[in-house]
Amino acid sequence: MRLRTVIRLLCPCVLLVPLALQPARAQDHGRSARECDQRLSREIPQRPSGAPGGQEFGRRAQGLSGIARDALVSAQLLSGNIPAFLRRLAPIELPGSDSGRNVTVCVAPDYLAVGSDSDFVLVPMGLKAALEVAHRLGFELPTPKLVDAIYATAQVKLRPQPLPAGDAMRSTEYVLYHNQLINEQRDALEAPLGVLTAGEKKDLVLTSRLWRVPGRVAIYGWHRAENDPIQPLSTVHGARYADYSHGVRLISATAYVNGLARPLAEVLGEPALAHLVTDDGPLPQLRQQLESLIDRL
Repeated sequence: MRLRTVIRLLCPCVLLVPLALQPARAQDHGRSARECDQRLSREIPQRPSGAPGGQEFGRRAQGLSGIARDALVSAQLLSGNIPAFLRRLAPIELPGSDSGRNVTVCVAPDYLAVGSDSDFVLVPMGLKAALEVAHRLGFELPTPKLVDAIYATAQVKLRPQPLPAGDAMRSTEYVLYHNQLINEQRDALEAPLGVLTAGEKKDLVLTSRLWRVPGRVAIYGWHRAENDPIQPLSTVHGARYADYSHGVRLISATAYVNGLARPLAEVLGEPALAHLVTDDGPLPQLRQQLESLIDRL
């Protein structure tokens, strides 16, 4: 019996349900495209000719999980086997009503995926692999506050689709099946790729808990509605853990404070600005902290 049949017998709740699509006005789309300098994604290599699509990648990843799958995923992403639609960044505005300053961050329109626009798979990763890939490509991971802001801003909001819990959650088979369910939702909405999309995955996030609780991964999100995530901020899993529900959202390492470019790491470490992008308090020396964390994982 195929996994899809088994899962539907166990959990009919995964069947497609109506979703909310919030199309942007034409002028908003043009203004948003201008606000993010698309050169911020220049560190992502061009997709190689002959790179495997999502289906072929899935076949290669069958039977893999944990470090072994992370190595395969990382190699594909760092070689540039990333869909074109993920390379055009979208702006998220975080106004500071008390300080008169606002911060704009530029984010990937969806979670990291391997493959092409017509054939791709959203890929989970353990924390070390996610941090290394993000840094090599010139990006950071989001904070929980940024995850909330991305969901609030998203033009396409997909409904979470939990699958039955168990050891199989970490399997590639679950990853591929969940990817299929997400694609069915997109098709039902006729939602174009490259539009800011959220709700279908939990996020790996940056938080001071990563240093207070070493050796853990921090996850948050899977929103059902604004301010209503299924997953509160959690560090219950070890840093190498990744399952089908996890996604990696790239956040540009360059932010804009009142229109002026600043390293996002500096914004996160500056008390007068950090509260605009995190509820965790300032995260000083973020880059050094993350490099030290990677070395220990």
